[in-house]
Amino acid sequence: MGCSFSGLNALYDAVNGGGDVWINDNRFRILRQLGEGGFAYVYLVKEVVTDSSAGAGGGGLAKKVKDRSHLSDDGTYAVKKVLIQNAEQLELVREEIRVSSLFNHPNLLPLLDHAIIAVKGAQQGSGNHEAYLLFPVHLDGTLFDNAITMKSKKEFYSTSDVLQIFRQLCAGLKHMHSLEPPYAHNDVKPGNALVTRRKGKPPLAILMDFGSARPAKREIRSRSEALNLQEWAAEHCSAPFRAPELWDCPSHADIDERTDIWSLGCTLYAIMYGVSPFEYALGESGGSLQLAVMNAQIKWPAGPNPPYPEALHQFVTWMLQPQPSIRPRIDDIIIHVDKLISKFSN
Repeated sequence: MGCSFSGLNALYDAVNGGGDVWINDNRFRILRQLGEGGFAYVYLVKEVVTDSSAGAGGGGLAKKVKDRSHLSDDGTYAVKKVLIQNAEQLELVREEIRVSSLFNHPNLLPLLDHAIIAVKGAQQGSGNHEAYLLFPVHLDGTLFDNAITMKSKKEFYSTSDVLQIFRQLCAGLKHMHSLEPPYAHNDVKPGNALVTRRKGKPPLAILMDFGSARPAKREIRSRSEALNLQEWAAEHCSAPFRAPELWDCPSHADIDERTDIWSLGCTLYAIMYGVSPFEYALGESGGSLQLAVMNAQIKWPAGPNPPYPEALHQFVTWMLQPQPSIRPRIDDIIIHVDKLISKFSN
């Protein structure tokens, strides 16, 4: 799925207070801003369906989206608007769109449509652009959002919900790791996991944000290659969830998708306790996050009463092997989590 640059493809309409955005042939009304970060803004939007766009098959978007389960019952979606200021940023957005189009799994957030436009006065291929990316909306927020709310209420997920949420994230990641070539997400963390509460069911969990996803296997054969990888990881992989080999990469190393397994272990801990297992180091005098990660120094905080089973702690520890060569792979993780679900299901 390529990117197009025609100004007709995405047009921000200043009429009615800047209330509408066009993505290709479909028009959306901006309802409110959901969030922002860096050069990106996320809006809740509602599709504006006209008589001409509706036709026999429903709204205009319905004609474009292949999987109808991705369509909203009430026409609401999320639009991510990215401000692009140089050619490097433009290439990163184009790569995110390309990579997102590779995936098709119920636990990976699908990109429904996209467009990139040159801002007035910019030359094609360089200068300022704006990207509009359209996704299904999940208004319950991310695991990170929920952790803040739950901490304020002194609430914890049940053991069963912890395992069910985690199992779904594993399923999405397995899809990425099973591609040829395998892809690593490279930024698995609570802030990139959407959760939707469902009555009478475990929460739905969906992995999102593929801006850091790349082919997983990398051969490092020199010090300069190792330093380049560390520099890339420092920019693209969140520090409290970053694998040790991305903090301090050897000059001769074979990096693979098990960097994600480390992040998964940190995320399982965070589903239980609301933070990465290594963030305590940020609050200690003289503490070093990198040192805590490199030595896999895990501290177990007070949790719910009764506490989480020791088997969950052992599961986290198993994933947080500093040596990637002995870290389990996603298939091993799924086999184990299924056993735990059977053991601790309600």
